Amino acid sequence: MGDDIEKTKNEALQVIGQHRDLPRLVVFDLDYTLWPFYCEFGDEDEEPYLYGEASGVLHALKEKGIDVAVASRTPTPEIATAFLRKLGIHSLFLAQEIYPSWNHKTEHFQKIHRKTGVPFTSMLFFDDEDRNIQAVTKMGVTSILVGNGVNLGALRQGLAEFSQKSASSR
Repeated sequence: MGDDIEKTKNEALQVIGQHRDLPRLVVFDLDYTLWPFYCEFGDEDEEPYLYGEASGVLHALKEKGIDVAVASRTPTPEIATAFLRKLGIHSLFLAQEIYPSWNHKTEHFQKIHRKTGVPFTSMLFFDDEDRNIQAVTKMGVTSILVGNGVNLGALRQGLAEFSQKSASSR
């Protein structure tokens, strides 16, 4: 792991450590959430890359024992999966729901729930599309709209909102 990734991971571990109530599963979109492009405009021979802080955040969650998953509505699932493999992060994800869809990821989350058994209220979701955030929030998932990909700020916001929601439901 590079120095920048390690530094981000350590900062993310500190952020995670500030919260008592943590999600059991954190779900990520791919395009413009983990990486800054649409994979459908690429091909499997390309060298993909993540947003600067995304890898550190992913590795911190795994180190803390928080499972991660992918929910992506892409017309090119084979390219998305190839990119995850090339990036060496394919094996981090407990569930990968990557396929074309018109239903704002609700089907993705139903399948993730069935595979993992994790209740929607125990999930945290990051996506760059407001329509997905709105639809998944209605399912009970704490959902965060990202503007510049997953980073430490998005993680802070997500964990704060998740903790707030958990505390109020107790």
